[in-house]
Amino acid sequence: MAARASTKFLREVFYRKLNSGATETLRYCSSSSSTAKAPRIPQSSRKGRLLTGVTIGLVIAGGAYVSTVDEATFCGWLFSATKLVNPFFALLDAEVAHQLAVSAAARGWLPREKRPDPSILGLEVWGRKFSNPIGLSAGFDKNAEAVEGLLGLGFGFIEVGSVTPVPQEGNPKPRIFRLRQEGAIINRCGFNSEGIVAVAKRLGAQHGKRKLDETSSTSSPSSSSDEVKQGGKAGPGILGVNLGKNKTSEDATADYVQGVHTLSQYADYLVINVSSPNTPGLRKLQGRKQLKDLVKKVQAARDEMQWGEEGPPPLLVKIAPDLSKQDLEDIAAVALALKLDGLIISNTTISRPDPVDRNPLAKESGGLSGKPLFDLSTNILKEMYVLTRGKIPLIGCGGIGSGEDVYRKIRAGATLVQLYTAFAYGGPALIPQMKAELAECLERDGFKSISEAVGADCR
Repeated sequence: MAARASTKFLREVFYRKLNSGATETLRYCSSSSSTAKAPRIPQSSRKGRLLTGVTIGLVIAGGAYVSTVDEATFCGWLFSATKLVNPFFALLDAEVAHQLAVSAAARGWLPREKRPDPSILGLEVWGRKFSNPIGLSAGFDKNAEAVEGLLGLGFGFIEVGSVTPVPQEGNPKPRIFRLRQEGAIINRCGFNSEGIVAVAKRLGAQHGKRKLDETSSTSSPSSSSDEVKQGGKAGPGILGVNLGKNKTSEDATADYVQGVHTLSQYADYLVINVSSPNTPGLRKLQGRKQLKDLVKKVQAARDEMQWGEEGPPPLLVKIAPDLSKQDLEDIAAVALALKLDGLIISNTTISRPDPVDRNPLAKESGGLSGKPLFDLSTNILKEMYVLTRGKIPLIGCGGIGSGEDVYRKIRAGATLVQLYTAFAYGGPALIPQMKAELAECLERDGFKSISEAVGADCR
């Protein structure tokens, strides 16, 4: 019926155009008092009318098609359609493409996942329910501009930042370099940030909207008091806030404490980033004594604040992949002694593993992310899982590009995982694909949940 209506409407549009043109021509020809000749219709105008008619027909036909499919099918079609945009982004400067992607997510121009995640992917960490273990790492949405849009893509959680106390521009441009053939990126952004005040305003507005929505749903007659609320403080999905220090700051601890005091009320978990290679002296904070002193003071700053029944947000530390055996042992000892809530393993690397070392861009300074980082970061992850005896939740990050990669990280000891570079190249369509592949991997090897598979290769 919709198809017949579309055809009828399109026929009427062309008839109107034809009759209108004929009437105008007749009027000019029958006017004996006018010496003006009938205007010729430009060829471009005819093409424009034809294009308009065809476009209207396609839109109507598309609407007719959409009306015949279920929401899940249409949602899958939208995610697949985003692949068509990837070549356009590839033509742009890397940082311009990044900014455009964040802007699109902030304006709600990206598809929204309506399909439920496979139940086998659900898990609970830190008393928070994750619908799936796949998250977006810090560095993509540095200033919390697109939290709702990014969570809407189907990530189990996202992490904003790194956020510095005072706004700073970061390092000079160009500072992001694509190594497309290797599936990698080199960046030396240097904590470019709008600062904690700007981020706090955005997160505060989102938090207020979330609370208002909760109040409305609670007061609704159809709502149940026993209903389990999925997600965290930002809405569906969990929100992490990654804290950094200013480049010129002489007191790193004060910077992190300021970040905790300002932003922790909006975060489902907090991250102390001491591993970016693009801020001078930052990685020295991974030393045993320095890390212990820093974590103790940041924990104290968090715990002195007023918290409700949920308690304070978990505190994690993000470490580098370029660490010695002794460095890893020291970090593990500090994490266990201070009951750290988790570790993110790992940040970008300053090394240039094969085949990146043969690329002319390998000489650019900065941190390398993407596929070449996978083995290095996964080995560090496995080692840290053994050193912490599986007592601390670990987030695996580095080189993930498929559901199979996610599964290997989980078997190596990761409870959750994060991606960045693969998402930058593959776009939104990658997320549902990875979740489906991960579910298949778990079922293939007889695991009934994510938790059962964590650390399977370390037992």
